Amino acid sequence: MAEDLAARIASGEYAPGERLPTYNDLSALYDVSVTAVQRAVIVLQTRGLVVGLQGRGLWVAEKPPT
Repeated sequence: MAEDLAARIASGEYAPGERLPTYNDLSALYDVSVTAVQRAVIVLQTRGLVVGLQGRGLWVAEKPPT
């Protein structure tokens, strides 16, 4: 799931500054638990691809890491 989301970000499907679907929406999209989504998000945050803003959701990082 993390690799698929990273590929979608790289392809521009999710553009820099764009809000990602909610944890519940991603859970339904990938047919996995919310816990699995949280783990994937941690991977993406570690790579600098997404940022979480408390109370506002998950967003694609403005500047992907080089």
